[in-house]
Amino acid sequence: MDDETRRASHRLADQMRRIIARLAVVRPPAAELERAADAAEAFADRLDALPQRTRSWEISEAGLLPRDFVAFSPVSGRSNPMSPPVMLRVEEGPEAGQVVITGEVTFGPAYEGPPGHCHGGWVAAMFDEALGFAQLAPGFTAYLHVNYRRPTPLNAKLDIKAWVDSVDGRKRMVKGECYLDGVLLSDAEGLFIGPKDEGDFLARLGQKP
Repeated sequence: MDDETRRASHRLADQMRRIIARLAVVRPPAAELERAADAAEAFADRLDALPQRTRSWEISEAGLLPRDFVAFSPVSGRSNPMSPPVMLRVEEGPEAGQVVITGEVTFGPAYEGPPGHCHGGWVAAMFDEALGFAQLAPGFTAYLHVNYRRPTPLNAKLDIKAWVDSVDGRKRMVKGECYLDGVLLSDAEGLFIGPKDEGDFLARLGQKP
């Protein structure tokens, strides 16, 4: 994806997020909904006529490709209007050679579970994405445990941190935390399993190991 296409894709996804967020809270009359549905149907028909991506792995979760943020991930993909999105970055940890993933996310009204708060499934998805990326290598979720210590509010910037705690062969224990203004809301621990042959796995995705 070239820079111009990427910018346009991000802009479109941002506007789609606005629509999704408003649909979650507005209560317009039926006539207004019908007009909006007609416009959406025409746009959907136009999209149906466009060519699709030829590589299915482009929509995979972050973490399957080393240091890659997948543009169409449903959790962190800037080009996917389903995603909040969860924004992640790689930083140096407090110890030499250590890497820590930091980031932030704001869950809007489309992600509501309990009134005024985020659905717990999206909190778990946030951790799965962040912990998976913290591997900085291909790996698949085998186990994920989330401690919901406080309700997660909507429309508030949350801070995320994730790091690899230990490695045993293909097994990687990864931990993460989520804060609001320095207050711990939730934390997680996950077991991720690397592929038996990382080079072969990357080659099948069209990447060099």
